[in-house]
Amino acid sequence: MSALSFHQESIDSWDANAEFWDNGIGGQGNKYWKALQLPTLKRMFQVKPGSKALDLATGNGLAARWLASEGASVLATDGSEKMLERAKLRHSAVYGDSISYRHLDVTDIAMFEALERDPVAAGGFDIILINMAIMDIATLEPMAKSLPRLLKKDGVFVATLLHPVFWTSGATRNIEIIDDAQTRQSVVIRGKMIRKYLDVPPTRGVSLYGQPAPQVYFHRPMHELLSVFFREGLLMDAMEEPAFTEADSIPERVESHSNITQLPALLAFRLRKAA
Repeated sequence: MSALSFHQESIDSWDANAEFWDNGIGGQGNKYWKALQLPTLKRMFQVKPGSKALDLATGNGLAARWLASEGASVLATDGSEKMLERAKLRHSAVYGDSISYRHLDVTDIAMFEALERDPVAAGGFDIILINMAIMDIATLEPMAKSLPRLLKKDGVFVATLLHPVFWTSGATRNIEIIDDAQTRQSVVIRGKMIRKYLDVPPTRGVSLYGQPAPQVYFHRPMHELLSVFFREGLLMDAMEEPAFTEADSIPERVESHSNITQLPALLAFRLRKAA
């Protein structure tokens, strides 16, 4: 089955999980946001007061609120109507009219074309962000084709996602316990086993334990992921692979991903229009 055949299931799962996910992530974000995503975004671009930002797949509006707090005027969009409702519920008077909301399915080129004609996109965006959502999207072509027309000449597109090597490939977590003869103590070594990478079909998984419905993950090896954007003339000038540190570890939860400090949890990259 093609990835697109899972698209509606993906949207339905986010509608079903919207309230649970919003409650789990909260208004200030979880450890992944605070330890990995936000520090990476701050290195990827500087939000200047008056910047125009487009936040794709905004979820509960976490990144949109951060962009607005830094002085940007933000259009927050999502393909899930229920997630967009949660983002609006998180909106408070402190953001005033600095954030507006719009339903936008990034797999639908017609929605992007309608946005291009809208006055809100006039002159283009300084920042286009898609934070932790590419692995939830059935096809990236409509978004990639639209970016050159939506970005300002010196604008940036930044994406963060679960790392395709160490996460969406279906990698499994391994724990080894080795007795150290010198220290006479046991040593815990954590890693991941990767069995497939180049050809992994869409899979169902869990983002937050206890969520009402499984979500669909769309795996792409790096060359497929990035070539979609390169074909549209976009150039990559920054990439990072954020990983947890020992300060993030949870010793009492041996299964926690945050205990794996030598393998990146996320992939982040920045693209620009060709000069």
